[in-house]
Amino acid sequence: MLSRGTPMPSNVLDRIHDRTAQIVVLGQGYVGLVVAMRASEAGFPVTGFEVDEERARRLQAGESFIEDVPDETLRAALDRDYRATTDPAALDGFDVAVVSVPTPLRETLPDLSFIEDAGRMLAPHLRPDTLVVLESTTYPGTTEELLAPILEDGSGLKAGADFLLGYSPERIDPGNPQFGLHNTPKIVAGVDERSLEAVSAFFGAFVEKVVPVPGCGEAELAKIIENTFRHVNIALVNEIAMFAHDLGIDATAAIDAAATKPFGFMKFTPGPGVGGHCLPIDPSYLSWRVKQHLGENFRFIELANDINEHMPHYVVQRVQALLNRDRKAVNGSRIVILGLSYKPNVGDAREAPSGPIIERLCSLGATVVAVDPYVKHPQVHASVEVKSAIDEELLAGADLTLIVTDHDVFDYGLVQRASKRVLDTRNRREMTAAHVERL
Repeated sequence: MLSRGTPMPSNVLDRIHDRTAQIVVLGQGYVGLVVAMRASEAGFPVTGFEVDEERARRLQAGESFIEDVPDETLRAALDRDYRATTDPAALDGFDVAVVSVPTPLRETLPDLSFIEDAGRMLAPHLRPDTLVVLESTTYPGTTEELLAPILEDGSGLKAGADFLLGYSPERIDPGNPQFGLHNTPKIVAGVDERSLEAVSAFFGAFVEKVVPVPGCGEAELAKIIENTFRHVNIALVNEIAMFAHDLGIDATAAIDAAATKPFGFMKFTPGPGVGGHCLPIDPSYLSWRVKQHLGENFRFIELANDINEHMPHYVVQRVQALLNRDRKAVNGSRIVILGLSYKPNVGDAREAPSGPIIERLCSLGATVVAVDPYVKHPQVHASVEVKSAIDEELLAGADLTLIVTDHDVFDYGLVQRASKRVLDTRNRREMTAAHVERL
């Protein structure tokens, strides 16, 4: 092992500045692929490493699977120096490695196995003066307490002294037409000053603004604060919506009125639950960390989890109540569900509330037809028919239309005209008829 203080034999900062640094991005999903594309556009030679062979094959063939990276963007990158691969040998010779792998929950516990696997894969290819940046959302302490030892043990080098190591949380919002990677400020951190300088220089090459913070722990916590803030406030308005309905009050009108205040208020809207990787999972990482290390309960997070996880069940209760008005049971009713993804205009159905809603309706005996033009291979109950578009016959033949994800491509005028009853969990304002009920 090189001793602490050994001079770096080369200068990764110079290679970053002149765009000769060899970049590898581990994980070519909703975050990693976007980073790879932006780095390629900035002039870096980029290798996208992906364990999913079919995904890597499609990427190498110029077929994107996410909305934020059109096929033409991917093909332009392939015409430059981007390549997608599943071969670990392709990691050899990298200058900058960005780790953008999943961090799921397994039975309520953080699963960092993908980060561990990425670290073990990178370690044999580490050289003095190379940079590793973790982007995956995780609990404070992961970069220095988990990833660093794996890299050090597998390489014989020391983080900070021999190779550079940092953390920069992803802030990708799939489908957002206003803010992308390039114009969303990028939080950056390093295990020492030189690591911070290198992380800042790399992301600064294709992001308009970088935001340095004192250390990796602060950067890791900042990301979880962002997601916990949204999670808690969505839980608040979800609970308000449930109680307001029971009280005969229009929660949406009340929230809109509150939002006219020009200070001291930020608008959140109720919905059928939370989905994607961030909100259902990331706050629980902080809650787990606090419990494990401090022996305390993070009560706000646990309460928000309880409320938001209950929302799909509440939606089914509302479906039952609406069908009861027509003297119908859920058992035997035909229900059309619009939207399977966790948010509008994207194909990401991870942790989406549509899943538990469909499972509950099917268990109660409903015949469910789901419609989503974006989710290509939905994992739904075996009895569910999945379509990519709506039509008048489909809507008119259903006892109830349930809007779970309000994709803009849906014709809401048609939904209102053709449906017998509508439960709109997303508050599409263009639907105002009496048979349309909101959450």
